Amino acid sequence: MATITDLRNQERLLDMGWGKIQWLCDRAIDAEAEMTFGMVYIDAGRENDRHRHPNCEELIFVLSGECDHSLGDELYHLEPGMMLRIPRNVPHNAKVTGWEPCRMIIAYSSADRQTVGE
Repeated sequence: MATITDLRNQERLLDMGWGKIQWLCDRAIDAEAEMTFGMVYIDAGRENDRHRHPNCEELIFVLSGECDHSLGDELYHLEPGMMLRIPRNVPHNAKVTGWEPCRMIIAYSSADRQTVGE
């Protein structure tokens, strides 16, 4: 059976302090889901906490804004239209480098993604 969710439904919108995350698909939304999918934005001049996902890889696709994204010991500058694959269990975080928030689509290879902070 199909699952349809909508960004206009803000029931799953989480204020993280540095920005917001809205989940559109995961096991809590659809018991049969095999992935997690959502939208995140990080406010201008802010960064999310460094963390890792021990049970899944993550894909990030930048829609607008730009950021420097740490991935292990490496640093990548991301702009609109760029995608970054984050391997399972590799520490990472994003810091917005421009004047506007950075909006990204995020997808995980597990419907029950785990997040461990550093």
